[in-house]
Amino acid sequence: MWCDCFTGPALRANHRDYNQVEMDVRRSLRRFPKGMAEGERSVLQGQLTDMILYVLRNNPELHYYQGYHDIAVTLLLTVGVRMATAMLQTLSTHHLRDFMDPTMDRTRHVLSYLMPLVQCESAGLHDFLLRSEVGCIFALSWLITWYGHVLSDFQQVLRLYDFFLASHPLMPVYCAAQMVLMREEEILQCDCDMPSIHQLLSNIPPHFPYETLISRTHAFFQKHPPCEVERQASLQRLKSISAASFRSLQISASQQRPDSMLRQQNPPESDIVSLHSQNTLVKLAVWGLSASLGAAALAVTQTALEWGPELLMGLF
Repeated sequence: MWCDCFTGPALRANHRDYNQVEMDVRRSLRRFPKGMAEGERSVLQGQLTDMILYVLRNNPELHYYQGYHDIAVTLLLTVGVRMATAMLQTLSTHHLRDFMDPTMDRTRHVLSYLMPLVQCESAGLHDFLLRSEVGCIFALSWLITWYGHVLSDFQQVLRLYDFFLASHPLMPVYCAAQMVLMREEEILQCDCDMPSIHQLLSNIPPHFPYETLISRTHAFFQKHPPCEVERQASLQRLKSISAASFRSLQISASQQRPDSMLRQQNPPESDIVSLHSQNTLVKLAVWGLSASLGAAALAVTQTALEWGPELLMGLF
């Protein structure tokens, strides 16, 4: 996956996105641990630039977006450049694919699930948000960075990444809707106008109960799958590439499981199980856990690190 011949000036030369990637990487200083030596951080920033350009050059149909580097740096700091590059390539062609079109049409399509999902659980909160005209832009950076840009606690970021890696590509927008629902009482006590609601929702409480959020989001997804939300909210105008390619990723992941490999070499007659009967979450979780095992292990050793809040990203 990674080769020295694809790093440095040879990789960066004449790449259409190099200048923007380089600017974003330079602005990502606060994503690195406090106290890290400047030389070490500089090396990591160079690796970050190269891994992003490597994936983009290998997949010319993908277009860089501001916020992509937030996902890349989380992977790099957690599992190292080689595994991070492999993970970023897979995520870019599956979970993140909708964000990597030349236009933001599919990104807006993913965002458009947010309000119908809120309406599924609380019509009153949904109507209040509509009256405030807050829209869904407050959640944009949540989705396109998998919350890596807006959370200051790196352990919280890693926990969400583990969840999203093992889940459907639309799970981050379900998570956003659930986060809004969990703050319903606080929202309804706020002035019903766009500036007030936008400011409230843009600032995630520092001690938000993320384990509860993850548990409720998973149950929320099971209760209201994407196909149901699409029908109810007439969201079928534009299809999600990420969601459409999810099945192929599941099949690929199931074929890479160690037990599947052993069965292929010596399949016992009594243990032949249909692929369609396997639990969907378990199949993808195997891929997610294998890819993010390093994340969980390194997270334990990084509990002493403090991550500061970042400036709001200019997305438009």
